[in-house]
Amino acid sequence: MKFNNIIVKKNDALAQITINRPKKLNALNKETISELSDAFQDLEENSKIKVIILTGSGEKAFVAGADIAEFANFSVEEGSSLAQKGHEILFDLVENLSTPVIAAVNGFALGGGLELAMACHFRIASDNAKMGLPEVSLGVIPGYGGTQRLPQLVGKGKAMEMIMTATMISANEAKSYGLVNYVTTQEELLPLAEKLAGKIMQNSSVAISAAIKAVNANFKDGVNGFDREIEAFGVSFGTEDFKEGTTAFLEKRKAKFPGN
Repeated sequence: MKFNNIIVKKNDALAQITINRPKKLNALNKETISELSDAFQDLEENSKIKVIILTGSGEKAFVAGADIAEFANFSVEEGSSLAQKGHEILFDLVENLSTPVIAAVNGFALGGGLELAMACHFRIASDNAKMGLPEVSLGVIPGYGGTQRLPQLVGKGKAMEMIMTATMISANEAKSYGLVNYVTTQEELLPLAEKLAGKIMQNSSVAISAAIKAVNANFKDGVNGFDREIEAFGVSFGTEDFKEGTTAFLEKRKAKFPGN
């Protein structure tokens, strides 16, 4: 699969997607969103891939926002369609992938960039990273899930402050708010992401997929997350991974999960 705006690399069970528009600080335009959607779907369908790392090219930006020039003259209908399609083909897609996605935030993650990072299953950041949702300074609101996912991660009050003031926060502030899990140097960012990916890959991909769905269920309207957890827990007992995991534990050896 050939792309103009992203780079996809595979190393055994680990995949890395790099948003590659350095002259635009990796800003999201329609083509990039479409390419990201295709790449994530392709990796999700690849049974060999166990973890995906998402990052940006260069040292300045993860994603510095959306490409404003593309929608500056949009009508109400076009604006609504832009947000809806973005949710459907990328942001909701990433959040609900069964393959874990780690966002390695290397620099600016603003607007749609922060929204993309928040759609990933968890985030780590370089110490030069800056994060924020500046949309209200343009007379618009976050449209790719920012008003929903940010309160889930940092709480309603802090999310309201970040959205209403349109200010950026540092990587260390983001960590203190629970927005990112770790802060490290730019040089150690991808090695840390790979280390975390390695720990994930030691475990059952079937169980991890079920856990992602159970956690996400808690944030869906009209869905009882506890019920989803109970159901998924029970289903786990019928998997080959459960048989291997428990057998390996009792035999005091390292499990070799078949992935089914």
